[in-house]
Parts: sequence; structure tokens; C-alpha cells
Amino acid sequence: MTTFEVLKQALTLVGGLCLFLFGMNLMGQALERRAGSSLKMLLSKLTTNRIAGFFTGLVVTSIIQSSSATTVMVVGFVNSGLMNLKQAINVIIGANVGTTVTGWILAMENIPGEASIILNMFKPSFFTPILALVGIVLYMFCKSNKSKDTGVILLGFAVLMFGMDAMSGSVSGLKDSPEFQQVFTMFENPILGVLVGALLTAIIQSSSASVGILQVLSDTGKVSIGATIPIVMGQAIGTCVTAVLSCFGTNRNAKSAAMAHLAFNVLGTAICLVAFVLVGWLVPATDALFASEASRVSIAVVNTVFKLVCTVMFLPLTGFLEKIALKLVPETKDSDAIAELDERLLLTPAVALERCHMLAYEMADEAVSSLKNGMKCLYKYDPELVEAIKKSEDKTDHYEDVIGTYLVKLSTLQIGKRDSAEAAKLLKIIGDLERIGDHAKNLVDSAEEIKGKQITFSGEALTELNNLTAATEEILDLSYTAFVKNDMVAASTVEPLEQIIDKLKNLMRSGHITRLQKGACSIETGFVWSDIITNLERVSDHCSNIAGCVIDAEAENLNLHESLRAVKTDSPVYRSQYDAYAAKYLG
Repeated sequence: MTTFEVLKQALTLVGGLCLFLFGMNLMGQALERRAGSSLKMLLSKLTTNRIAGFFTGLVVTSIIQSSSATTVMVVGFVNSGLMNLKQAINVIIGANVGTTVTGWILAMENIPGEASIILNMFKPSFFTPILALVGIVLYMFCKSNKSKDTGVILLGFAVLMFGMDAMSGSVSGLKDSPEFQQVFTMFENPILGVLVGALLTAIIQSSSASVGILQVLSDTGKVSIGATIPIVMGQAIGTCVTAVLSCFGTNRNAKSAAMAHLAFNVLGTAICLVAFVLVGWLVPATDALFASEASRVSIAVVNTVFKLVCTVMFLPLTGFLEKIALKLVPETKDSDAIAELDERLLLTPAVALERCHMLAYEMADEAVSSLKNGMKCLYKYDPELVEAIKKSEDKTDHYEDVIGTYLVKLSTLQIGKRDSAEAAKLLKIIGDLERIGDHAKNLVDSAEEIKGKQITFSGEALTELNNLTAATEEILDLSYTAFVKNDMVAASTVEPLEQIIDKLKNLMRSGHITRLQKGACSIETGFVWSDIITNLERVSDHCSNIAGCVIDAEAENLNLHESLRAVKTDSPVYRSQYDAYAAKYLG
């Protein structure tokens, strides 16, 4: 070959590799978006059971086509306190097996040409153009985000396969090159093979991609099975780099999860490499097998068998891996610090959004319990309860800041329409929850003023206040249930009660003026009275906003005023609910 031809082949190889990696990345991201609800369902079923964890890792990685992405996700879970270290190790072991799926898809190209027509239809070279056609139609002409994501998945796979074909074509011209043959003769040294596999995978950050590259090189017929085995083992070590890099800035358990991944692959490689060398020395009959030409299928087999052997060895020994990982990561003062919302979870937006939901539910618990405690302080001042409410108000402020910042980052990513609506709903709701926390603090201020000035309410005023606090407690519970359980019945019941609370406020103001005129109440008492009923009425407004957001999100509307107007005017149920609350609270 001339120098120009060699250069041309090299550039084609690089171009094919770029297309291959881009296609794999494009397909993986679209698969994550498309499988968002499936990922949430799978990850919600995580238990300490090692088999459940193993299959969770296997299935998730098979879906998103990247063990690196799964492992980084797991590091994020551990850092957020969503998963313990032992659970993480089980998932990581499963992810190592799940990543073999890509190799088998690429191996289908080796179906013999003389096979039946039906078998040949399973060759990627046959169905890839069809997938590309379907993909571009879905992407360009469908309005649904799910359809578009499906189109991107198909287009990503097509780009991947065309890149694979370009690489395969470029290396076919090198099979007779003495230099090329000499390179693969070097790889037959087991140690060098492991190092090459680890380095290549560390650079491209994907063991699936590096296995695919090895499969392409095997098309030349100059790669032996004996050379591929150490390379595949090294690829398992190289894929750990992504998780190790991602664990910087995490707590001890998250770092230990990354170290467990590294320890699992290093120990598995060491044991299997020793076994491979010993078999080569002690069983001469294997010489012919190891010297025979590797194919895409044989590489897929080697990759799968190696991963399964490591799984069989270490899945029963997760406790041992856990101890090694913890020893590799020294304990520090901030070892157990938990990240409420880990940015690593943004790699999987559906999971990141689910974590936002969980934290928002914690915020709702904090705000509702704080408001109820604030109402208790109106009747009986309790210094401990007052201090708890003040701390709770700081917590709700913190929650709003953390969740809001995270949701803004999440919204900048390419997420589905449904997830985008959920993010918008949460952004609105956390604002209302934060204000409820503020009103709890305002009630404490009123309670302190009552205590400091020794203010007492008349019997009639206390009866009215009991009525209002009971209605406020009920609307709090309804809006909480509507949000946390996505309960449409509870959500639709909030608005009529909010209207009743508005009327109660007006009636209580009128009642105070009447008592003031009769001399049964003082002006000073009136200021505190007005503050209390105003705060409680505004709490009901925020509860109404929360319920409206839940209804909007279900209808994919996000037009709060339109929803509430429709509830009041169009629903016959609204009138009956309003009348029931009027009888209960207006007498």
C-alpha cells in the first residue's frame, strides 16, 4: 500500500470510530429518556437482596447500553443516601453483565451468507437502513416526544452501525500489512493485552465501544482468540475510570462504591488471567484454540463468559468486596455527609426528577407539621415547639433553594414533555411550601406577642379561632395528600374548602369589630387577631395553589387560574362539596 492509501485508511478508521461513538452516545441518551418510567420502576424495587440488585443492574444497563452510566448513577444514589454500599455492589455486578448485550448485537453481522433468508434478515447490515428510514420519519414528522426519542434511538443505532462498517472497511485493507500483523502478535502477551484493553476503554469511556472496536479488528482475520481474551479482561478494568472520576467530591460510601467496582474488575481480571495462563501452560490442546482466528461472535462469547465467571465468583462475596472498598477509602470528618441532590443523577433525568419528588415530599412534611405546630402555639406557648418551628422554617428555605436550583439545571437538559411538566409543577409547589413554612413562623411571632402582652381572647373569639384552625388543618391534609399521593379526589376538594376559609376570615373580622364596639375586645388584641386570621387564610391560598398544580400536571395544562375557574363554574361536584363545608364550618 502507498503512503496515501495508508493515510486514507487511517482517516476512514478514525471517522468510523467517531460515528460509532457518536451513535452509541446518541442512542444511549435517547434510551434513557424513552425508558425513564421503566428506570424509576426498576430502581424503586431495589432491596438488600443481592439477586434483585444484580438483575436491576443487568436490566438497567441493557436498557441504556452503558455500564459506565449505570455505575455513575449508582455512585450518585449512594452519595444521596438512596442506596447503601452493599446494594450498590450488587447493582454494579449486574451492570457488568448487562453491558455484554451490545457485543451480541454487533456479532449478528457474522451470520453466514449462505444461511436462510430469515437468518440473514437479522444481520445489522440488512435491517439498519430500514431502522434509519423509520427513525428519520419518526424524528421529523411526529410531534410526540416519545416518538421522537424512538426515532433518535433508531438513528443512533444506524449511525453506530455505519460507523462500524466504515471501521471494518478501513481495516480490511490492512490485513496483509506486516506491521499490522506484528501489532497483534504483541497483543498475545497477556500483560500487554490487559494494558491495551484497559487504556483503550479508559480513553473512550465505554467498554461496549471498545469491545465493538475489537470485533471490527477481528474482521481482518489476523486477531487470535488468545490475543482477545486478555484485551477483553483489560477492558473491564478500563471501564472503571468513569466511575472513579465521578466519585470526587462524594462521601465515603459513594467513593467506596466506585472502589468496589474497580476491585471487582481488577480481582476478577487477575484471577481469570492467571487461570488463562495456567491453562495455556498445562493444557497443550488449548494452543490450537487460542491460536485460531477470532470473530465477532467469539469475542462476544469471551466477553460474556468472562463477565459471568466474575459474577459467579464475587456475587456471593459482596461483603468481602465491601470490606476491601471501605479499606481503600480512608474515613474522614465528613465521610458520612449526604448529598441531597447529586448532580451525577442528572445523567439520568427521569431518576433525577424522582429524587426531586422525594425531597419535595420531605419539604411538604416539614412545612405541614410546622404549620400545625404553629397553630398549637396559639393556644399554649411551648418554647421547645417554637424553637423547632424556627428551625423548620430554615429547612424549608433550604429545601426551596436546593430543589429549585436542581430543577432549573434539570430543565435545561433534553427531557420529555411529561417530565418537563413535572419539573414545572415541582418548581411552583416548592414555592408554596416555603411560604407555608414562613406563615408557621408568623404564627409563632403572634404566639410570642400573645404571651408577652398577656393577651386573652374572649370565649366567642376562641370558638371562631377553633373553627378556622380546624378548617386550616383539614385543607393542609388535603393538599398534602393531593401532592404526595397525586390524589385527584383530594385535589378537587381543596378549592371549595379554600372558599369557605375566605368567608371565615371575613366573618371573623366582622365579629372582632362587633366585639370591639361592645367593649369586649381591645384594639391591641385586634392587631394580633388580624395577623393570625390573615396568615391562616393565606395558608389556604397556598394549599389551593398546590392542589391546582396537581390538577394541571395531570391534565398537562399548567394554567392554574384556568383550572380553578373551571372547578368553580363547571363542576356540579364543587357545589355539593362547598355546601358540605359550609354546613361544617359556617354553621
